[in-house]
Amino acid sequence: MDICEDIAALKRDLQAVILAHNYTLPEIQDLADFVGDSLELARNAAACRAPVIVFCGVRFMAETAKILSPDSIVLHPNEFSGCPMADMASPEQIRKYKSEHPDTILVAYVNTTAACKALVDICCTSGNAEKIISSLPAEREIMFLPDANLGRNVAHKLKRPMSFWAGCCPIHNRIQPEQLEQAKAAHPAALVLAHPECQPAVVALADHALSTGGMLKIARGSDAHEFIICTESGIIHRLQKENPAKIFHTIAPEPVCPDMKKITLQDVLSAMRNLAPRVELSEEVIRLARRPIDKMLAIQD
Repeated sequence: MDICEDIAALKRDLQAVILAHNYTLPEIQDLADFVGDSLELARNAAACRAPVIVFCGVRFMAETAKILSPDSIVLHPNEFSGCPMADMASPEQIRKYKSEHPDTILVAYVNTTAACKALVDICCTSGNAEKIISSLPAEREIMFLPDANLGRNVAHKLKRPMSFWAGCCPIHNRIQPEQLEQAKAAHPAALVLAHPECQPAVVALADHALSTGGMLKIARGSDAHEFIICTESGIIHRLQKENPAKIFHTIAPEPVCPDMKKITLQDVLSAMRNLAPRVELSEEVIRLARRPIDKMLAIQD
């Protein structure tokens, strides 16, 4: 048997479900039972009743799956697949901020660690941030963490004053307006889809600012034949797979998240054989971190 057949056999034996993010390697996406963005994966994890969840994405995503499916064994096939943005907010920093600003609502992008989620008021994703912020009392102050770019893009769209944590996604933050201008000049007929983790100056040049799930939806439903995609390049695989008659351009240099590419087929096979590495969280962290996630999902629904 080849490695994919070995994984399929183990999946049957373990009654496992494989979840993968849109930025992972193409062969991982093709193997997964479900591929999605952070919001879609959170929903799937919450609804999942599988005894074993194999989560192919970065660490905070696997932690979210464990929070939402605490009775499942959650495997994160490469424990070194982390998220630099999530590391830009620590529990100690959040506790200090809360003590100095006790009346401020803390909104945490889902790209945070479980320990940080346990300290905030509500979570959001790039796909529902506008809806979450709009649901909060207008008279209350908001601290948006850890992604200042996403926070500023949402604040601009909603004309809602907020404070922003000093964090960002290094991959999206590296994308410059000049790069997008060059891509638009090379492909003048293309529709531009940008992720809201990009700088506001980049988002201002785009036709739509969307999560990866939103990009896939627009690509499927749009009459446009050609697109410029301003996000991590892993999404191109699924866009092309679902829309074979359409053309998708990335910007140059190609935005690649090395952490999203760390999980390989061999990692998945090894994790399923050994039931490790597992995501382990304390009952208290699971209980406290679930509250802001549940609040988010209740508003989203």
